[in-house]
Amino acid sequence: MSSYPEIRQELSDLHQALVTNNLVIWTGGNVSARIPGEDKFLIKPSGVLYSQLGPEDMILCDLDGNVLEGKLAPSSDTAAHAYVYRNMPEVGGVVHTHSNYASAWAAAAKPIPCILTAMADEFGGDIPLGPFAIIGDDSIGRGIVETLKGHRSPAVLMKNHGVFTIGGSAKAAVKAAVMCEDVAKSASIALQLGPEVRIPQDKIDALYNRYQNVYGQ
Repeated sequence: MSSYPEIRQELSDLHQALVTNNLVIWTGGNVSARIPGEDKFLIKPSGVLYSQLGPEDMILCDLDGNVLEGKLAPSSDTAAHAYVYRNMPEVGGVVHTHSNYASAWAAAAKPIPCILTAMADEFGGDIPLGPFAIIGDDSIGRGIVETLKGHRSPAVLMKNHGVFTIGGSAKAAVKAAVMCEDVAKSASIALQLGPEVRIPQDKIDALYNRYQNVYGQ
């Protein structure tokens, strides 16, 4: 029997959430989850259709990206995820998508300006642009960490590539990816109607504090 069955099931379900929220196509994108209290994480295998993914397919890796358990090859982004986990111990989940609107901002090499209260709530300001990096080693991970360390945003637009999000859990990282695409779409439409109208910084701070510390049950 595969180890960590509950985390595997949650991770399998979260990959399906990427599909239902229209954040991925074909086999692109991935979610990973840190194993609490251990130097390990689970990640999607490379090049497997979402409709064929199950809990048992998730690949267990150490924080250097070495495979510890699994019959399939891990995601091509494994080194990037591993780098994030090594350098950001507060992160419990990492997500990567090529969602259309957010990736368009990445292709244009532009951060998404904070022009919506939903952005202030979730991201605490602009969604930043990260550097261009080649897939396959930890270059993307280094770009994610350099951009997001000390930043309130859980999302980064990697230049000419797509979206990476982080969270205290894999579910939180998926939520950030969903929200990133939603505000990217709204911002794209808004800027076709006229120039950007930014929210003042003090209002952003107040909205962020309310949403992060007061909102919800």
